[in-house]
Amino acid sequence: MSERLEDIAIAMVAEGRGILAADESSGTIKKRFDGIGVESTEENRRDYREMLFRTDEAMRNYVSGVILFEETLGQKAADGTPLVEIIRAAGSVPGIKVDKGAQALPGSQLEKVTEGLDGLRDRLAGYYEQGARFAKWRAVITIADGAPTWNCVHANAHALARYAALCQEANIVPIVEPEVLMDGEHSTHDIARCEEVTRWTLATQFAELHDAGINLEGMVLKPNMVTAGGKCSQQASVEEVAERTVRVLKDTVPASVPGIAFLSGGQSDELATAHLSAMNAMYDTPWNLTFSYGRALQAATLAAWGGKAENVAAAQRAFAHRAKMNGLAAVGGWKQELEAAA
Repeated sequence: MSERLEDIAIAMVAEGRGILAADESSGTIKKRFDGIGVESTEENRRDYREMLFRTDEAMRNYVSGVILFEETLGQKAADGTPLVEIIRAAGSVPGIKVDKGAQALPGSQLEKVTEGLDGLRDRLAGYYEQGARFAKWRAVITIADGAPTWNCVHANAHALARYAALCQEANIVPIVEPEVLMDGEHSTHDIARCEEVTRWTLATQFAELHDAGINLEGMVLKPNMVTAGGKCSQQASVEEVAERTVRVLKDTVPASVPGIAFLSGGQSDELATAHLSAMNAMYDTPWNLTFSYGRALQAATLAAWGGKAENVAAAQRAFAHRAKMNGLAAVGGWKQELEAAA
Protein backbone atom coordinates (compact mmCIF):
# COMPACT_ATOMS: atom_id res chain seq x y z
CA MET A 1 0.00 0.00 0.00
CA SER A 2 1.13 3.55 -0.72
CA GLU A 3 2.79 5.36 2.17
CA ARG A 4 1.53 8.79 1.09
CA LEU A 5 -0.53 10.40 3.83
CA GLU A 6 -3.23 11.33 1.31
CA ASP A 7 -3.58 7.74 0.06
CA ILE A 8 -3.74 6.29 3.56
CA ALA A 9 -6.41 8.84 4.54
CA ILE A 10 -8.47 7.97 1.46
CA ALA A 11 -8.19 4.24 2.28
CA MET A 12 -9.39 4.95 5.84
CA VAL A 13 -12.62 6.53 4.57
CA ALA A 14 -13.17 4.20 1.58
CA GLU A 15 -16.76 4.06 0.36
CA GLY A 16 -18.94 1.69 2.37
CA ARG A 17 -16.26 1.01 4.96
CA GLY A 18 -15.42 2.57 8.33
CA ILE A 19 -13.06 2.45 11.27
CA LEU A 20 -13.29 0.05 14.20
CA ALA A 21 -12.32 1.77 17.44
CA ALA A 22 -10.74 -1.08 19.43
CA ASP A 23 -8.55 1.28 21.46
CA GLU A 24 -10.29 1.06 24.83
CA SER A 25 -7.92 1.99 27.63
CA SER A 26 -7.19 -0.60 30.34
CA GLY A 27 -9.83 1.01 32.55
CA THR A 28 -12.51 1.13 29.85
CA ILE A 29 -12.03 -2.45 28.65
CA LYS A 30 -12.17 -3.59 32.29
CA LYS A 31 -15.58 -1.90 32.63
CA ARG A 32 -16.77 -3.59 29.43
CA PHE A 33 -15.51 -6.97 30.63
CA ASP A 34 -16.99 -6.46 34.12
CA GLY A 35 -20.35 -6.03 32.38
CA ILE A 36 -20.14 -9.57 30.95
CA GLY A 37 -18.42 -11.13 33.97
CA VAL A 38 -15.00 -11.61 32.33
CA GLU A 39 -11.71 -10.84 34.06
CA SER A 40 -9.64 -8.21 32.22
CA THR A 41 -6.38 -10.12 31.79
CA GLU A 42 -3.92 -9.49 28.97
CA GLU A 43 -4.82 -12.88 27.48
CA ASN A 44 -8.58 -12.22 27.59
CA ARG A 45 -8.12 -8.79 26.03
CA ARG A 46 -6.02 -10.32 23.28
CA ASP A 47 -8.49 -13.16 22.66
CA TYR A 48 -11.38 -10.73 22.40
CA ARG A 49 -9.65 -8.42 19.95
CA GLU A 50 -8.21 -11.28 17.92
CA MET A 51 -11.77 -12.59 17.57
CA LEU A 52 -12.82 -9.23 16.09
CA PHE A 53 -9.85 -8.99 13.72
CA ARG A 54 -10.39 -12.55 12.48
CA THR A 55 -14.04 -11.88 11.58
CA ASP A 56 -13.33 -12.05 7.86
CA GLU A 57 -16.70 -10.88 6.56
CA ALA A 58 -16.60 -7.70 8.65
CA MET A 59 -12.92 -6.90 8.24
CA ARG A 60 -12.63 -7.51 4.49
CA ASN A 61 -15.87 -5.83 3.46
CA TYR A 62 -16.77 -3.12 5.95
CA VAL A 63 -13.73 -2.17 8.11
CA SER A 64 -11.14 0.15 6.57
CA GLY A 65 -9.02 0.74 9.67
CA VAL A 66 -8.63 -0.32 13.29
CA ILE A 67 -7.64 2.00 16.15
CA LEU A 68 -5.54 0.04 18.65
CA PHE A 69 -4.49 0.58 22.25
CA GLU A 70 -0.72 0.54 22.77
CA GLU A 71 -0.81 -2.92 24.34
CA THR A 72 -2.65 -4.39 21.32
CA LEU A 73 -0.29 -2.86 18.76
CA GLY A 74 2.51 -5.09 20.06
CA GLN A 75 0.46 -8.21 20.79
CA LYS A 76 0.57 -11.52 18.95
CA ALA A 77 -2.42 -13.76 18.32
CA ALA A 78 -2.69 -17.14 20.07
CA ASP A 79 -0.89 -18.75 17.09
CA GLY A 80 1.96 -16.20 17.25
CA THR A 81 0.87 -13.97 14.34
CA PRO A 82 1.18 -10.26 15.19
CA LEU A 83 -2.32 -8.74 15.44
CA VAL A 84 -1.15 -5.91 13.15
CA GLU A 85 -0.47 -8.49 10.43
CA ILE A 86 -3.97 -9.98 10.78
CA ILE A 87 -5.45 -6.49 10.35
CA ARG A 88 -3.27 -5.76 7.33
CA ALA A 89 -4.03 -9.12 5.71
CA ALA A 90 -7.75 -8.26 5.87
CA GLY A 91 -7.08 -5.06 3.92
CA SER A 92 -7.44 -2.73 6.91
CA VAL A 93 -5.07 0.01 8.07
CA PRO A 94 -3.70 -0.40 11.63
CA GLY A 95 -3.80 2.73 13.79
CA ILE A 96 -2.95 3.75 17.35
CA LYS A 97 -4.52 5.85 20.11
CA VAL A 98 -1.76 8.21 21.26
CA ASP A 99 -3.33 10.60 23.75
CA LYS A 100 -2.91 10.11 27.50
CA GLY A 101 -6.53 10.90 28.35
CA ALA A 102 -8.59 13.94 29.31
CA GLN A 103 -7.47 15.57 32.56
CA ALA A 104 -9.00 18.41 34.56
CA LEU A 105 -8.48 21.77 32.86
CA PRO A 106 -6.61 23.94 35.40
CA GLY A 107 -8.98 26.40 37.00
CA SER A 108 -12.13 24.50 36.01
CA GLN A 109 -14.35 22.19 38.07
CA LEU A 110 -15.92 20.67 34.97
CA GLU A 111 -13.90 21.02 31.79
CA LYS A 112 -11.06 18.84 30.58
CA VAL A 113 -7.98 19.08 28.37
CA THR A 114 -6.30 16.09 26.74
CA GLU A 115 -2.68 15.38 27.66
CA GLY A 116 0.07 13.41 25.92
CA LEU A 117 2.14 15.81 23.80
CA ASP A 118 5.33 15.35 25.85
CA GLY A 119 7.46 12.67 24.20
CA LEU A 120 4.92 12.15 21.41
CA ARG A 121 7.44 12.62 18.58
CA ASP A 122 9.54 9.68 19.82
CA ARG A 123 6.47 7.55 20.54
CA LEU A 124 5.14 8.12 17.02
CA ALA A 125 8.43 6.94 15.51
CA GLY A 126 8.12 3.73 17.53
CA TYR A 127 4.46 3.22 16.59
CA TYR A 128 5.35 3.65 12.91
CA GLU A 129 8.01 0.94 13.26
CA GLN A 130 5.37 -1.34 14.81
CA GLY A 131 3.11 -0.86 11.79
CA ALA A 132 0.73 1.96 12.76
CA ARG A 133 -0.12 4.23 9.83
CA PHE A 134 -2.65 6.50 11.51
CA ALA A 135 -3.19 7.83 15.02
CA LYS A 136 -6.05 9.12 17.13
CA TRP A 137 -6.28 11.87 19.75
CA ARG A 138 -9.58 12.64 21.47
CA ALA A 139 -10.55 15.92 23.07
CA VAL A 140 -13.81 16.36 25.00
CA ILE A 141 -15.97 19.47 25.17
CA THR A 142 -18.68 19.61 27.85
CA ILE A 143 -21.96 21.54 27.50
CA ALA A 144 -23.31 22.93 30.78
CA ASP A 145 -24.24 26.27 32.35
CA GLY A 146 -21.27 28.50 31.53
CA ALA A 147 -19.56 25.79 29.51
CA PRO A 148 -17.80 25.32 27.26
CA THR A 149 -15.45 28.23 27.82
CA TRP A 150 -13.15 29.68 25.19
CA ASN A 151 -10.20 28.50 27.28
CA CYS A 152 -11.35 24.88 26.98
CA VAL A 153 -12.27 25.00 23.28
CA HIS A 154 -9.03 26.74 22.36
CA ALA A 155 -6.73 24.63 24.58
CA ASN A 156 -8.08 21.40 23.09
CA ALA A 157 -8.04 22.67 19.49
CA HIS A 158 -4.45 23.80 19.91
CA ALA A 159 -3.35 20.46 21.41
CA LEU A 160 -5.09 18.55 18.59
CA ALA A 161 -3.31 20.71 15.99
CA ARG A 162 0.10 20.12 17.62
CA TYR A 163 -0.60 16.39 17.74
CA ALA A 164 -1.67 16.40 14.07
CA ALA A 165 1.52 18.20 13.03
CA LEU A 166 3.68 15.66 14.89
CA CYS A 167 1.78 12.80 13.24
CA GLN A 168 2.24 14.14 9.73
CA GLU A 169 5.92 14.74 10.40
CA ALA A 170 6.15 11.01 11.27
CA ASN A 171 4.20 10.04 8.10
CA ILE A 172 1.21 9.01 10.20
CA VAL A 173 -2.33 10.18 9.34
CA PRO A 174 -3.93 12.01 12.28
CA ILE A 175 -7.55 11.40 13.22
CA VAL A 176 -8.60 14.72 14.74
CA GLU A 177 -11.35 14.06 17.31
CA PRO A 178 -12.92 17.06 19.05
CA GLU A 179 -15.96 15.49 20.74
CA VAL A 180 -18.81 17.60 22.06
CA LEU A 181 -20.15 15.23 24.70
CA MET A 182 -23.85 14.29 24.61
CA ASP A 183 -24.40 13.84 28.34
CA GLY A 184 -25.55 17.39 29.09
CA GLU A 185 -28.67 18.33 31.07
CA HIS A 186 -31.90 19.45 29.40
CA SER A 187 -31.76 23.10 30.40
CA THR A 188 -28.45 23.73 28.66
CA HIS A 189 -28.18 20.94 26.11
CA ASP A 190 -30.92 20.75 23.53
CA ILE A 191 -30.06 20.11 19.89
CA ALA A 192 -29.80 23.84 19.04
CA ARG A 193 -27.18 24.31 21.77
CA CYS A 194 -25.26 21.26 20.52
CA GLU A 195 -25.29 22.69 17.00
CA GLU A 196 -23.96 26.03 18.24
CA VAL A 197 -21.16 24.47 20.31
CA THR A 198 -20.20 21.97 17.59
CA ARG A 199 -19.94 24.78 15.02
CA TRP A 200 -17.75 26.84 17.39
CA THR A 201 -15.57 23.83 18.22
CA LEU A 202 -15.00 22.83 14.58
CA ALA A 203 -14.41 26.39 13.36
CA THR A 204 -11.79 26.85 16.09
CA GLN A 205 -10.26 23.47 15.29
CA PHE A 206 -9.73 24.20 11.60
CA ALA A 207 -8.28 27.63 12.37
CA GLU A 208 -5.71 25.91 14.62
CA LEU A 209 -5.01 23.20 12.02
CA HIS A 210 -4.41 25.94 9.45
CA ASP A 211 -2.02 27.78 11.76
CA ALA A 212 -0.11 24.53 12.38
CA GLY A 213 0.33 23.96 8.64
CA ILE A 214 -1.62 20.69 8.55
CA ASN A 215 -2.05 18.97 5.18
CA LEU A 216 -5.84 18.63 5.25
CA GLU A 217 -5.79 15.95 2.53
CA GLY A 218 -3.73 13.76 4.87
CA MET A 219 -6.06 13.78 7.91
CA VAL A 220 -9.46 12.41 8.93
CA LEU A 221 -11.96 14.28 11.12
CA LYS A 222 -13.80 12.34 13.85
CA PRO A 223 -16.56 14.59 15.20
CA ASN A 224 -19.74 14.08 17.19
CA MET A 225 -23.10 14.20 15.49
CA VAL A 226 -25.34 17.13 16.39
CA THR A 227 -27.81 15.63 18.87
CA ALA A 228 -29.69 16.72 21.95
CA GLY A 229 -28.06 15.82 25.27
CA GLY A 230 -28.79 12.32 26.48
CA LYS A 231 -30.95 13.61 29.35
CA CYS A 232 -32.83 16.19 27.24
CA SER A 233 -36.58 15.50 27.22
CA GLN A 234 -36.85 16.78 23.64
CA GLN A 235 -34.96 14.35 21.38
CA ALA A 236 -34.70 15.21 17.69
CA SER A 237 -35.81 13.07 14.76
CA VAL A 238 -33.24 11.16 12.72
CA GLU A 239 -33.80 13.63 9.86
CA GLU A 240 -33.19 16.67 12.07
CA VAL A 241 -29.95 15.22 13.43
CA ALA A 242 -28.80 14.56 9.87
CA GLU A 243 -29.80 18.05 8.69
CA ARG A 244 -28.15 19.96 11.54
CA THR A 245 -25.00 17.82 11.48
CA VAL A 246 -24.43 18.24 7.73
CA ARG A 247 -25.15 21.98 7.96
CA VAL A 248 -22.47 22.46 10.63
CA LEU A 249 -19.95 20.41 8.69
CA LYS A 250 -20.58 22.35 5.47
CA ASP A 251 -20.07 25.59 7.40
CA THR A 252 -16.80 24.57 9.04
CA VAL A 253 -14.96 21.68 7.34
CA PRO A 254 -12.87 22.40 4.22
CA ALA A 255 -13.69 20.28 1.17
CA SER A 256 -10.06 19.12 0.97
CA VAL A 257 -10.54 16.87 4.03
CA PRO A 258 -11.06 13.42 2.45
CA GLY A 259 -13.46 12.01 4.98
CA ILE A 260 -15.39 12.40 8.20
CA ALA A 261 -15.70 9.34 10.44
CA PHE A 262 -18.29 9.98 13.14
CA LEU A 263 -17.99 8.76 16.70
CA SER A 264 -21.12 7.17 18.17
CA GLY A 265 -20.79 9.10 21.44
CA GLY A 266 -23.08 6.93 23.54
CA GLN A 267 -25.92 6.59 21.02
CA SER A 268 -27.55 3.17 20.76
CA ASP A 269 -26.16 0.88 18.06
CA GLU A 270 -29.12 1.31 15.73
CA LEU A 271 -29.53 5.05 16.25
CA ALA A 272 -25.89 5.73 15.38
CA THR A 273 -26.41 3.67 12.21
CA ALA A 274 -29.70 5.39 11.34
CA HIS A 275 -28.23 8.89 11.72
CA LEU A 276 -25.24 8.08 9.50
CA SER A 277 -27.43 6.50 6.82
CA ALA A 278 -29.80 9.49 6.78
CA MET A 279 -26.91 11.90 6.21
CA ASN A 280 -25.65 9.88 3.27
CA ALA A 281 -29.11 9.31 1.79
CA MET A 282 -30.30 12.92 2.14
CA TYR A 283 -27.22 15.00 1.26
CA ASP A 284 -24.37 15.28 -1.20
CA THR A 285 -21.18 16.23 0.64
CA PRO A 286 -17.62 16.89 -0.53
CA TRP A 287 -16.29 14.31 1.96
CA ASN A 288 -17.05 10.63 2.50
CA LEU A 289 -19.20 10.38 5.64
CA THR A 290 -18.53 7.16 7.50
CA PHE A 291 -18.18 5.70 10.99
CA SER A 292 -15.49 5.26 13.61
CA TYR A 293 -17.43 3.37 16.24
CA GLY A 294 -16.29 1.51 19.33
CA ARG A 295 -19.19 0.53 21.54
CA ALA A 296 -21.76 0.84 18.73
CA LEU A 297 -19.88 -1.85 16.77
CA GLN A 298 -18.95 -4.03 19.74
CA ALA A 299 -21.76 -4.02 22.34
CA ALA A 300 -23.72 -6.88 20.75
CA THR A 301 -20.48 -8.77 20.08
CA LEU A 302 -19.34 -8.55 23.70
CA ALA A 303 -22.72 -9.74 24.97
CA ALA A 304 -22.74 -12.69 22.56
CA TRP A 305 -19.16 -13.68 23.43
CA GLY A 306 -19.32 -13.56 27.23
CA GLY A 307 -15.69 -14.70 27.41
CA LYS A 308 -16.50 -18.25 26.28
CA ALA A 309 -14.66 -20.02 23.45
CA GLU A 310 -17.86 -21.80 22.39
CA ASN A 311 -19.50 -18.42 21.74
CA VAL A 312 -16.85 -17.09 19.35
CA ALA A 313 -18.81 -17.92 16.18
CA ALA A 314 -21.97 -16.25 17.50
CA ALA A 315 -20.00 -13.19 18.60
CA GLN A 316 -18.35 -12.93 15.19
CA ARG A 317 -21.77 -13.10 13.53
CA ALA A 318 -22.94 -10.24 15.76
CA PHE A 319 -19.87 -8.17 14.83
CA ALA A 320 -20.25 -8.93 11.11
CA HIS A 321 -23.90 -7.85 11.27
CA ARG A 322 -23.17 -4.51 12.92
CA ALA A 323 -20.26 -3.86 10.56
CA LYS A 324 -22.48 -4.60 7.56
CA MET A 325 -25.28 -2.34 8.84
CA ASN A 326 -22.82 0.52 9.26
CA GLY A 327 -21.21 -0.21 5.91
CA LEU A 328 -24.66 0.20 4.34
CA ALA A 329 -25.24 3.39 6.36
CA ALA A 330 -21.97 4.80 4.98
CA VAL A 331 -23.57 4.72 1.50
CA GLY A 332 -27.08 5.70 2.66
CA GLY A 333 -28.46 2.20 2.18
CA TRP A 334 -29.39 1.09 5.70
CA LYS A 335 -33.04 0.18 6.41
CA GLN A 336 -34.62 -0.64 9.77
CA GLU A 337 -36.04 -3.91 8.40
CA LEU A 338 -32.51 -5.19 7.75
CA GLU A 339 -31.97 -5.25 11.53
CA ALA A 340 -35.07 -7.38 12.09
CA ALA A 341 -34.10 -9.75 9.27
CA ALA A 342 -30.87 -10.57 11.09
